[in-house]
Amino acid sequence: MFLKLKKNFFIIISSFLILYFLVNLFSGNRGLFAYIEKKEQLHKLKQEEDKLTSKIKDLTLKNSLLSDNLDEDYLDILIRDKLMVGKKGETTYIIKDNDN
Repeated sequence: MFLKLKKNFFIIISSFLILYFLVNLFSGNRGLFAYIEKKEQLHKLKQEEDKLTSKIKDLTLKNSLLSDNLDEDYLDILIRDKLMVGKKGETTYIIKDNDN
């Protein structure tokens, strides 16, 4: 048996090495499955970054409308939305949702 094992030593070692590399190729922290998972996570983070960048631009615009040169139209929109105040002679309607 030892003689037979000695003859096939190269085949046994090479088969174990191939098996080892195949297992590490697909699993582990640097494997194919981890790569696909990290790629999906990167895609989600880029989408979230785009949303947050858009929100920052919107807030920067609103901030500049209220601080640099006071925009009266934007201020009028804010007063109407937040305080529910209208101009003289206007009729204001409040529509309630019946979904609740």
